[in-house]
Amino acid sequence: MKRGRLAAAAALAGLLALLGGWLFFQRWLATPLAIGQQPVRIEIARGEPLSHTARELELRGLLEHPKLLAAYARLTGADSRIKAGEYDIPSGTTPRSLLALFESGAVVRHALTIVEGWTFRDVRRAIERDPVLRKTLAGPDDATIMQRLGEHRESPEGLFFPDTYVFTKGTTDLELLGQAHDRMRLELERAWSDRAPGLPLETAYEALILASIVEKETALPAERPRIAGVFVERLRRGMRLQTDPTVIYGLGASFDGNLRRSDLERDGPYNTYTRAGLPPTPIAMPGAAALAAAVRPDERGEIYFVATGLPDGSHAFSKSLAEHERAVAEYLKRYRQQNSGH
Repeated sequence: MKRGRLAAAAALAGLLALLGGWLFFQRWLATPLAIGQQPVRIEIARGEPLSHTARELELRGLLEHPKLLAAYARLTGADSRIKAGEYDIPSGTTPRSLLALFESGAVVRHALTIVEGWTFRDVRRAIERDPVLRKTLAGPDDATIMQRLGEHRESPEGLFFPDTYVFTKGTTDLELLGQAHDRMRLELERAWSDRAPGLPLETAYEALILASIVEKETALPAERPRIAGVFVERLRRGMRLQTDPTVIYGLGASFDGNLRRSDLERDGPYNTYTRAGLPPTPIAMPGAAALAAAVRPDERGEIYFVATGLPDGSHAFSKSLAEHERAVAEYLKRYRQQNSGH
């Protein structure tokens, strides 16, 4: 009898212990981690067991009983569904919701913006300065980079679409360039397929070259088709484009911000004052509006344009040299007045 009572008491004690453990475990699962008002970022490396992450959270004073987290993940099968990457753990996260976060794959997204009008040199500089992208292109020259992207053209200029590209940690610089290159190919194909009939352009690449010049000539969206119309009219007539941005591009790193008459007179492949037709490559990364303008120009028979000097950055357009000279005189008059303080 006595032995039976002892066994019953032991069984009851064990049951109470199990109940207490279960209650403790349930309370622990629902207790928020020690995270303040700002999210805490943590990275799960590919192939890394959850126990490593749990231990790191403990060392940072955020999680108690890290072994429980690993055990619960094994019990529920969550450990096999956890996705590698960076995670921002928000305030109020519990061990249960933490596992759900790791399973969701809602990793931190980073962004890099390629700006309209940038050259490839600008793009490479931005990529080199990005703290997250994994760098693989420190050594190769431009032609090698293009080969790695599967592009037959040696010059990368103009072949990357300006936009904001979102990526996760671990993405390489080449992968991001691949996204921008694929996007430009798509945008250019779309624009070229919608081109106006009878353009003096033989290929989509020529349209890309023209779009890059339009991109550098004006920042006003409303003017782009009209400026493209001027260049198209000049191409039709066999006139030289005579556009400063191509000359500046040809000068490269030697350009000091001051375009001189000697620069305009010095012959070179990008000097559209000394050579007819389009330059051999684009001179910048054109955006969607510049691409649309190049293939759907606003043609009015105008063959000149010059800055007005107004604060809006607009231009005056002309159909004749005499009209253009009057617009230039007006610009110079306004320029002198502005600089004289009157």
